[in-house]
Amino acid sequence: MTARRNPKLDGRLFAIGDIHGCPDELRAILKAIAPAAGDTVVFVGDYVDRGPSARDVVEIALELEKGPAECVFLKGNHEDMMMSFLGKPGNYGESFLFNGGIATLDSYGLREGDLENAAERLPGRHMDFMSRLAVSYLRPPYLFVHAGIMPTRQLEEQQTEDMLWIRQEFIFNPHRIDATVVFGHTPMRGVMIDLPYKLGIDTGLVYGGKLTCVEFNEGVLYQIQRGHKQVKTRSIPLA
Repeated sequence: MTARRNPKLDGRLFAIGDIHGCPDELRAILKAIAPAAGDTVVFVGDYVDRGPSARDVVEIALELEKGPAECVFLKGNHEDMMMSFLGKPGNYGESFLFNGGIATLDSYGLREGDLENAAERLPGRHMDFMSRLAVSYLRPPYLFVHAGIMPTRQLEEQQTEDMLWIRQEFIFNPHRIDATVVFGHTPMRGVMIDLPYKLGIDTGLVYGGKLTCVEFNEGVLYQIQRGHKQVKTRSIPLA
């Protein structure tokens, strides 16, 4: 499922990298950017797993949807694993618990004895949120996905699994898409700028790194270090 741009939107465009259950840093970023009417905020996925409270991250996302800005929530491979584990459409559910899923279930108050009917114990609003995540968002000149794309294929030929899981084959090669691909998934020490091909914004928050947000209209980078309070900003070359 590819989300498309609302033609009525003409405000600022933001993209936020992988959050992985770290609500405090997400709140700080959102306070710093203060999304307003006409703005669009794109999340590249991986709201859950590994961090202290996936539940709180999803609650923040749901509250943000009620606000004035347009929000685009993309699916990450961790949401895909989680849904598969819960018996919903998805892949690699057998790997969910070993990839940070225990922390996610713990944030919902679920224990080992609750695993067989975990889906019924999660809030319905949260299950609905997970089920309606888009795989990509096209807003020329940018294509937003979680992991990347298969470099040898055109946009209409892309496979969901690649957009959720691909790493080196995408990162180390130019692609054929007439757009800059904005992605997360692969944690890096800094933002990966490889224009006009790609922009990587997973800066390893849950591993002690930073949560990254890019504002595309003016080329501003917002970042907060894990466990810190201050959001720092600087200019970033996007052209």
